[in-house]
Amino acid sequence: MNTKLTLTIERSVIEKAKKYARKRERSLSDLITNYLKALTNEETPVEDELAPTVKSLRGSFKLPKNFDYKKELTDRLSEKYL
Repeated sequence: MNTKLTLTIERSVIEKAKKYARKRERSLSDLITNYLKALTNEETPVEDELAPTVKSLRGSFKLPKNFDYKKELTDRLSEKYL
């Protein structure tokens, strides 16, 4: 059973969301419903989906607090492709 819901959202956000929905040939209500379903989905946590080998490695090392993985990734990819 569907129920009406009143939301207060910035006009610019609503307009962008409507354009997004139109491009995908869906209603804004449908997009919001599916988003809320995904957000509140209480299925099995991701941890249960990890392979046993990956689970065994989890927490096996600690990175420095100031470790910047984005910079590290950028540096490694630059080395690889330059």
